[in-house]
Amino acid sequence: MVAIITGASRGIGATSARTFAAQGAKVVLAARNEQSIQAIRDEIRAAGGEAMAVRVDVSDTQSVESLVKETIGKYGRLDAAFNNAAGGPPPTPLADLPVEAFEESLAVNVRGTFLCMKYEIPAMLAAGGGAIVNMSSTAGLRGVPGLAGYVASKHAIIGLTRVAALDYARQGIRVNAITPGPILTERLAGLEASDRERISAFVPMGRIGKPEEVAATAAWLLSAQASFITGEVLSVDGGRLASGA
Repeated sequence: MVAIITGASRGIGATSARTFAAQGAKVVLAARNEQSIQAIRDEIRAAGGEAMAVRVDVSDTQSVESLVKETIGKYGRLDAAFNNAAGGPPPTPLADLPVEAFEESLAVNVRGTFLCMKYEIPAMLAAGGGAIVNMSSTAGLRGVPGLAGYVASKHAIIGLTRVAALDYARQGIRVNAITPGPILTERLAGLEASDRERISAFVPMGRIGKPEEVAATAAWLLSAQASFITGEVLSVDGGRLASGA
């Protein structure tokens, strides 16, 4: 399997690259931070895996098109994609949020997901089919104070996912989304222990999730084990949405 992973320079994206490679996939690490993805590429290769690194800005049409072309040029096909790149400003009340900050959230999260699928899908059709997982969030299924751009964009990703799933269901391409809750990436890891404990208190399972748990979910959705699943939104949140918290 040849798989593109955007936002692969850190956090869930980097962990997913390692997970996919360990399962035998040829991974294409894509992110703006070229130095970071090259380091992860080298790590995967040292462990016996196959990987390449491509600098990409997912909000830029030419950059995304080039990412897919380079993937095909290197491996001859594209089978899977984890469109994980995301961005957003710090919490800000809606009326105080600069227009530019709102638009940046949409550019990376919504336009980026759209562009990735726009160029990934034809490549997958040429290979006879494939699977895509888009990164949304529990914030894509409910409101969160102060996160107007992020919440709006993550809701939009779910809509894009369902449309793409319906558009290509009969052509052998599956498209699903995952909605993680609080996950121990760099941002949460940098908080004080007391702050992490307060976050954990809102999770029915009583803890913050691990990047490896999200990566495993994405890998499963991209695999043949999920062959009859498309248009689905799968939460990885320790029961938080179920609790209404």
